[in-house]
Amino acid sequence: MSHKPPFTSDPSRRDDMSPEGWTRRQVLGLLAAGIGGGALLPSLARAAKRSAHSTAHANAYPGARLDRIGLQLYTVRAALTKDIEGTIAAVAKAGISEVEFFNPFGKDGAWWREVLTRHGLTAPAAHEGLPRTDDAWGPVFERAQAIGHKLVIVPSSSMEYRGSRANWQRLAARLNTAGEKARAAGLEFGYHNHDYEFAAVDGTTGYDVLTSETDASLVKLELDLYWAVKAGQDPMALMNRFAGRVVAVHVKDAGPPPERVMLDVGKGTIDFKSLIATGRRQGLRHWFIEHDNPTDPIASITASAAALKAL
Repeated sequence: MSHKPPFTSDPSRRDDMSPEGWTRRQVLGLLAAGIGGGALLPSLARAAKRSAHSTAHANAYPGARLDRIGLQLYTVRAALTKDIEGTIAAVAKAGISEVEFFNPFGKDGAWWREVLTRHGLTAPAAHEGLPRTDDAWGPVFERAQAIGHKLVIVPSSSMEYRGSRANWQRLAARLNTAGEKARAAGLEFGYHNHDYEFAAVDGTTGYDVLTSETDASLVKLELDLYWAVKAGQDPMALMNRFAGRVVAVHVKDAGPPPERVMLDVGKGTIDFKSLIATGRRQGLRHWFIEHDNPTDPIASITASAAALKAL
């Protein structure tokens, strides 16, 4: 039986000419079949390496289309309380490929893994409230591992950690401790902002305290682009300032000032294309659609997912 590479009939394609132009899929297929011979192996190896590099470059290129769309499930919380499986199915149908948890709704990891897999979804991240004591992180991280999360994020701070520099410093210390425990559990840890972190306090802001007094290797950032804009911040400046530390963003649009009404993606003023492109070059891995109070949650995420895919 003869073996021939899957050439095309187009003479303008370089992969019709030599192994140097073959796709990575073609190269790996030939190698797996034991084809090529000693003389071809160097060329095959170079072709595979070049193709892999090109693929990685395309994925990182700021103009490349998004390969996946995320959703913070808080957006569909009302529907989840009534019908978890039906809501997850609707989320997948809306164009979502990965979700960020905020509540497991009493279901264990095995249950969630089966449902998510059945609908072609992954759950790389979860929001988890700061427990009363640092010793209470154990069960939280165990639940994250059971469901399949890789990133655990504190979504907000309670009033006891606001209002003064000292209070924000206490929160920073706790986040560092949690980050150490998360690392020991094989997880990544982070903090998600609202607008109040940017309020002036004792000559600084809560966000400045948190970002300067936490270990960047232990405490990553999930930048909520809407809340940053709502607080009068430039989200692009924040992304550049914390390049490499912002591993996730929340994507929801903002209307014009001064109200800055929360809107579906593409309906407001935020330049998501530039922000996500910049973030991807810097190490951004997840972009989760969110709307705190949508009139029709499924219609909202469907519209936002379509807008992101069109970037």
